Amino acid sequence: MTELLLILIVVVGILILRSYNQRLQRLESRILELQNAIAGHVLAVGTGESATAAESAEMASQLPDIPTQLSTETVAEPVAESEAADVAARSSPEQAEDVIAAPIAQNNESLESTIGARWAVWVGGIALALGGVFMVKYSIESGLLSPAVRLVLAAVFGLILVAAGEIIRRRSGPVLANTFQNAMIPGVLTAAGVVALFGSTYAAHGIYGFIGPASAFLLLGLISLATLGLSLLHGQALAGLGLLASMITPALIAPTAPRPWTLFGYLVFTWLATTAASRLRRWHIAPSFANALLSIWPLLYIFNSDVVDLAPVTLAMLGMIAGTIFVWPGRYEAAATAGESARSAETDGPSTSPPASHWTAFLTRAPLGMTLTASIGAAAVALSLLAYSLLNGYPLPDASLLFAAIVATVAAFGAGRIYAAWAAILSSIAAGFGMFVALAHPTSGTDWNIVEVVPALYDVVVYDGLGLGAAFVLVGFFFLKRFGESERPFAALWSVIMVATPLTIAVISYVTFGNWTRDWLHGLYGIGLGIVLLALAEWQNRLSPENEMALPTNILAAGSFAAFVFALHTLTHDATPTILLPVLGMAFLLAGRIRSWPALPWTMVAALIITLGRIAWQPTIVDPGELGTTPVFNMLLAGYGIPAALAVWAAFEVKRSPDLRLRNTLQALASFLVLLTIAILVRHAMNGGVLNANVPTLGEQSIYTLLAIGASATLMALDLSASSPVLRYGGMALGVLSVILILTLHLVGLNPFVTGESTGRIPFFNLLLLGYLLPALAYGGLAFYARSKRPLPYVTMLAVAGAVMAFAWATLSARRFWQGEYIPFWNGFIQGELYSYSVVWLLIGIALLWLGARFDARSLRIASAALVFVAVVKVFLIDMANLEGFLRALSFIGLGAVLIGIGLFYQKVLTGKKATE
Repeated sequence: MTELLLILIVVVGILILRSYNQRLQRLESRILELQNAIAGHVLAVGTGESATAAESAEMASQLPDIPTQLSTETVAEPVAESEAADVAARSSPEQAEDVIAAPIAQNNESLESTIGARWAVWVGGIALALGGVFMVKYSIESGLLSPAVRLVLAAVFGLILVAAGEIIRRRSGPVLANTFQNAMIPGVLTAAGVVALFGSTYAAHGIYGFIGPASAFLLLGLISLATLGLSLLHGQALAGLGLLASMITPALIAPTAPRPWTLFGYLVFTWLATTAASRLRRWHIAPSFANALLSIWPLLYIFNSDVVDLAPVTLAMLGMIAGTIFVWPGRYEAAATAGESARSAETDGPSTSPPASHWTAFLTRAPLGMTLTASIGAAAVALSLLAYSLLNGYPLPDASLLFAAIVATVAAFGAGRIYAAWAAILSSIAAGFGMFVALAHPTSGTDWNIVEVVPALYDVVVYDGLGLGAAFVLVGFFFLKRFGESERPFAALWSVIMVATPLTIAVISYVTFGNWTRDWLHGLYGIGLGIVLLALAEWQNRLSPENEMALPTNILAAGSFAAFVFALHTLTHDATPTILLPVLGMAFLLAGRIRSWPALPWTMVAALIITLGRIAWQPTIVDPGELGTTPVFNMLLAGYGIPAALAVWAAFEVKRSPDLRLRNTLQALASFLVLLTIAILVRHAMNGGVLNANVPTLGEQSIYTLLAIGASATLMALDLSASSPVLRYGGMALGVLSVILILTLHLVGLNPFVTGESTGRIPFFNLLLLGYLLPALAYGGLAFYARSKRPLPYVTMLAVAGAVMAFAWATLSARRFWQGEYIPFWNGFIQGELYSYSVVWLLIGIALLWLGARFDARSLRIASAALVFVAVVKVFLIDMANLEGFLRALSFIGLGAVLIGIGLFYQKVLTGKKATE
């Protein structure tokens, strides 16, 4: 039964191939007839004659019955029918026939065509290959033939299939090949023959031992290369099969201990043969497949061999990248970007700005598959070199040098070809991540430890990393020189890479191996990098002086500032970087007088933000033991005051700048730094020269509140002289903040009535004056100043806050009069004290009513009414229950007199005022 099944499979495969080969030949003849008819019609149009409507309809009716498909890899886009007709009409009869013979686009292929012309071919080829395999298997199981005879017959069977494929190919026309090129019978037969030849050769070595490793390697390599050669005739699928066979040959012949130089020499040669064939046919899939396979082999070799030589691995990757640069796709950009540039010119026009998609189009340029596989493969292999060195004890300096060579070559690929944007991006990422892995790696469990500092590592690994960063600057300069004007989005990307990559590597190297007190190596590297980047920015500006907004110029200038910041941190410590950072930023800002680059003034913003970060990291500026206890005149004045003064200078320097965001940002930073300087000096002085996290006292908090109120008034005055939303809303924000402080701290959290804190021995000039009366007066003055200049709710809030603080001062002062220096609530109340509260509250209510009428402030009159209402409630509820005798009577008499007076005031004064209006 098995024998009959095998014979049936082979016979059915042959019959299917024969039947559909005849059908396709008939289909080809129909296509040729139709092409001739169309050519005659086009020529008639070209000579002034026209076909009749019936003839045109007849030709059109034949089109749906013909399954055709446009399939060509030598052109970037299909030719439209109208363009083909125009070209044919302007051409000679011979040229017109060639134009019409071009591939015809197919919109809808019938199910019959798909099954009959494609699937049958694929299934038939698989059936033939399996038939050969099963026949060999049957002969082995039955013992009919000797192993040598079986292998010879299998090889003969493969050669017959290859020959049959060639014969059918020569009899097939070009239109048929283009129409069904992914289901071509010659290619399928050849592929089946190659499988038979490859299997018989491997069996002769691996199963029966008839031939040795060298002979088997040679024969398998020749079969694979021959398959690649035949792929030029039969298509890309056969090339993929030959490539796969070539790549697995070493694993089949010498799976345990391959010779690395021989192995990778053979692999690179196979890859190069595939790339050369792909260049001739302009294939994309086969070379991408080759890149992936060539990149997998080093990983298998490195992590599955006892003794590893990384030199041939590195040379293989360098060869792959070099072949990609110079062989295929090589100078692909000439064809790849022509259509893109033309379409951009048509859609954008000469004067309009490019659309957003124009800035990312360079990331998807063809051949994207080849670029990604080559770049990802090389980067993965480069990282695996470092991983192997760290895990298996391979000399890290040697591995880091080889890693740097591969990554630099990938970066050169990204700089040398305008379609290789991902090569530039991936090489930059690999460089930073690789240096991190080389300098900080896991040694046990999941904990990360810094590698031991030894001279060899310091001298080689650090130098390799810094040299790799310099290589990125060099290849980036090469790109900007060649393509800076024509490829502006890509040039902007390379400018970022030129800045980010060397700085990232330098920071990693400095953090792990640097001397944090003073490191001359990294410091000089940062200075040199800053000078080079600034020179490149100037060079870019001189290439196009009319375009000072160019991204590469500004990115390089900002990168120069970042490099100088890095150098400053490596050469100085403690207070020096905090003080010099704003100086450096100010120097770049003043350089804006010479070069109007938008990035220059923003470096001052960056400098101030970094300064604030350093202050947050070390608020004492220097070591706390070195700060001293002298009020004001200490390192805090320099560490906070100099940046604040420079920030104010910068804000005034850009006050006429057209960049509104820049002006607002610098004004906000300047205001904040000034307030921060004053607050920190007060904190230092109020705590005996010690800066700690203790909760401030009421006296210290009162100073902060007064500073906030004063700053709000100052910002309001500045806004009135030079309108600025930062000054306007910043001043109002400070006012709101100060009100929140009094509600939460002055009245509750730090209130001496709650905390029991001493109010001082002097009756009037005591803590209550600083904590309540002075803020009340400040709020009153700020509210008066803000009238008609700020929104009414904000002014009302300030006025009410002042009234509340005045009420609190008067109430607490009355309690101090009766209780003495300490006025905590647990001391209780006495009758005279309770009566005095009523008097004080009513007097304050009368005063607020008069002020409200004097300044026509409705908010003050409402505050007066609220206070009087509180006094009424207090008299009827508390005084009636707690006062006795004369004090109770006096309390009610005073209340009645005050209420009648208030009523008379409203009836006479306010009513008369309204009558006069």
